[in-house]
Amino acid sequence: MSCAPDHSAFSIEWPTLGLAGVIYGGWLVLTAHHAALPWPLLVAGGGWLIAWHGSLQHEAIHGHPTRVRWINDLIGAIPLALWLPYAIYRRDHHAHHATPHLTDPFDDSESNYLSRGGGLPHVVAALEATLIGRMVVGPPIRVARFWLAEARRARHAPLQVARDWLPHLAGVALVLTWLAHVGLPIWLYVLAFVWPGTALSLIRSFAEHRASPDPAARTAIVRDHGPLALLFLNNNLHAWHHAHPGLAWYRLPSLARAEPASFADAPRYAGYGAVFARFALRPHDRLVHPAPQAPRA
Repeated sequence: MSCAPDHSAFSIEWPTLGLAGVIYGGWLVLTAHHAALPWPLLVAGGGWLIAWHGSLQHEAIHGHPTRVRWINDLIGAIPLALWLPYAIYRRDHHAHHATPHLTDPFDDSESNYLSRGGGLPHVVAALEATLIGRMVVGPPIRVARFWLAEARRARHAPLQVARDWLPHLAGVALVLTWLAHVGLPIWLYVLAFVWPGTALSLIRSFAEHRASPDPAARTAIVRDHGPLALLFLNNNLHAWHHAHPGLAWYRLPSLARAEPASFADAPRYAGYGAVFARFALRPHDRLVHPAPQAPRA
């Protein structure tokens, strides 16, 4: 299914552009005045803005808020979270939408499943199998796993890795220059912004896909209308997002209301409160995919 955006009504989507202004403006204000804030407020605000920025990047990847890709990329590529190059996120996320084998660890770039059990990968995956584990230790595990994979990729495709990473590192240099200007230490930025922000983002991805022989049962719906739905830009309505990947975030709720009986086989949750109640201390699913495809040559 195409990931092309639907711009039938807009050449510029002003809600998304306004949201970008709120996120970047809020980040500048919060970092500039970090010393005046108690640490709980700094962590809450910093984590929210980093996670919200990740949701904004997701919108930019899907062709929002304009028809011009380089403008969308410019809006999304500023690396506030520091660790993930936008070009890699964009490529992997489009591959995630394109594969007919959602959740398969060989085909789905965003799969949370292992292809086989045993060894250190299994132990590490078990640490973040519950929702609490995913939020607490998931961020450093995800970052370390990604960087190790990139180090392996650099041995085989150094030029492609350089093309992905050099613009990202230039953006990181700009972010770090600003942090130095406002006197915010990198260690504090990581602990008060990046770690909690990544933890919040992992709430969204925790239950949005589940392995199933039935492709229609692999993408979930979380019927949430509260702050987390806003934080995730309605991506909790994930089945509708996969069916209409180019639809702007603020149009998804009306589509879901208009199609209440759609996706009858999709896993459904009443809200993120229900996800927490069910999976806070219990794994969402088995660690090993039940039937992964053979690795591609």
